[in-house]
Amino acid sequence: MNNEDLHQKGTDLRRQLLGEEGFKHASSVTYKHPAMKKFIDVGTVSVFGALWARPGLDLKTRALVVVVSDASTGRADELEIHLKMAMRLGWTEDELTEVLLQLMGYVGAPKIREAMQVAVRVFEGLAKE
Repeated sequence: MNNEDLHQKGTDLRRQLLGEEGFKHASSVTYKHPAMKKFIDVGTVSVFGALWARPGLDLKTRALVVVVSDASTGRADELEIHLKMAMRLGWTEDELTEVLLQLMGYVGAPKIREAMQVAVRVFEGLAKE
């Protein structure tokens, strides 16, 4: 698969994972600057087109892997995005809470406290929608 194919596949996946509104917002706000446009173009090909689109795991499982990674490494901004994706793919608030609580024993209470604060903001925000 060439880069154009991977970019299209990645774009389609990003749109599916973020939802149309989230995709448009990211494109017009987050990735508006030319430097950030370059970033998302590379990420669209390499992360979404190549990794997220691989066979072997369904998208729901991949989303959970990324939530665990974000929480474990203290990536709050990314965690917010990926929690929303995980919920769009069918993970529930209770399941995601349990996943984060399970991590507490392995990555530490301070990181998971911060992750839980992000999760609560996401859960409350989605409940308002």
